[in-house]
Amino acid sequence: MVDKKFSLFTLIIVFMLILFAPPILASDISDAIVKVYAVSDSPDYLNPWNMMGPYSVTGSGAIIEGNRILTNAHVVSNLTFLQVRRYGNTQRYPARLLAISHQCDLALLTVDDPNFFRDIDPLPIGELPATNQEVLVYGFPMGGDTLSITKGVVSRIEHQPYVHSSIVLLAGQIDAAINPGNSGGPVIVDGKIVGVVMQGIPSSQNIGYMVPAPIIQHFFEDISDGKLDGFPDLGVYTQRMENPDIREKYAMPENTTGVLVNQVVPGSSAEGFIYPGDVILAIDDSPIANDGTVEFRAKERTNLVYMVQNHQIGDDLNIKIMRDGKVQNLSVNLNSSYEKNWLIPYEQYETLPTYFIYGGLVFSPLSVNLFNIWGSRWFDNAPKELVALLVNNVPKVEGEQVVILLRVLPASVNDGYQNFAPWIVKKVNGKEIINMKDLVQAIENDEISPFVILENNTNQQIVLNREKVKQAHPQILTTYKIKEDRSLDLQQMQ
Repeated sequence: MVDKKFSLFTLIIVFMLILFAPPILASDISDAIVKVYAVSDSPDYLNPWNMMGPYSVTGSGAIIEGNRILTNAHVVSNLTFLQVRRYGNTQRYPARLLAISHQCDLALLTVDDPNFFRDIDPLPIGELPATNQEVLVYGFPMGGDTLSITKGVVSRIEHQPYVHSSIVLLAGQIDAAINPGNSGGPVIVDGKIVGVVMQGIPSSQNIGYMVPAPIIQHFFEDISDGKLDGFPDLGVYTQRMENPDIREKYAMPENTTGVLVNQVVPGSSAEGFIYPGDVILAIDDSPIANDGTVEFRAKERTNLVYMVQNHQIGDDLNIKIMRDGKVQNLSVNLNSSYEKNWLIPYEQYETLPTYFIYGGLVFSPLSVNLFNIWGSRWFDNAPKELVALLVNNVPKVEGEQVVILLRVLPASVNDGYQNFAPWIVKKVNGKEIINMKDLVQAIENDEISPFVILENNTNQQIVLNREKVKQAHPQILTTYKIKEDRSLDLQQMQ
């Protein structure tokens, strides 16, 4: 039998040790902060067979357990060369990327030289901080080369779009000064990392955002099996039900709240389980308010996707719905991530663009990366018909892409069409085009018609003679110094 007095005495001693344990000093924290030096190279989406050329980026990071460095994905995206330097040292060490999640803007680095981590106490990961809690932000912002430490408070915690990925995830707003170079630096409470600095608002004073501890923990759990799956997406679009008439129309009882399902993405986790017209009442026993929020802490609310994003891809999600006035309980397997559920992909990294060249006509799928060829204000400068597609960014069928004629490389075979681009391709020789693979097959596998006839969404046509294109094609590639007439992913389908 266990001695109760001994057990109680032991618990008291343990409690006292925890209570009076010396906190991690600011100097100890500083020792674990590193400056990150990265060289990156991004694809040229206007000339998708080329790269833009290398450019340098600096950021911040923190040493955590396992000889790893936690930083932002956007500091090390499209990476070609990487070095890190410890606080107080002059030597830069070669580093390498261990894992990266562009969705939540987090990355893990390491240094193979064991001397880099010598005499360093790694910083532990803490919990989600309270609103109005004081925090310290460590990093190497512009304006100097030494470590900067700024103080602030957590202003709010709620879902915000992450600039690096455009995905809406839980984020913490802080009022500590944040500038370029701070990215990837830790946000500290009581010697623990409660967030990673990720973005600021240049037009505002002292408004910055951090990736909070729960998102960091999700990232760690995700990569624990050696591969990154990302955050799950249920694949539904919903509408608030704050108006009493809409609740009456869908037969919602008194004191029942929820949101109305408007769309279900083809091929998503929800397809075959949830339908337009269903009302989502609760997720994992957490009631959904009529404004589409859930309570994640006492008197603190955020977007209902919080309940989905608490899970990993492959988990089952318990959902309570109302369909035709009857309550049903569903179990939905979260088998897909965000990227699969978009018609037009948002920001992509470490990925070469898909392209196909035929008769000097350059085709590519529409993406936010491609929108950037119109500059940082592409939403004002790009063709309105293309930007409008983002309003309802949902594919009609699984695997659908918006295929566009990106540009025309002037040649005699395409004379008269050189001002047509950009141009949405809807049909090839009367066949509806779903994606780039469809386009290539429709052009190359038709051995009957002597012409390739392209149509857009207003029935304009581009007509090319197959034999003339066949003769001109090699010279067009040589003239414009293009090695391949298609991207690697399309070469692999040949």
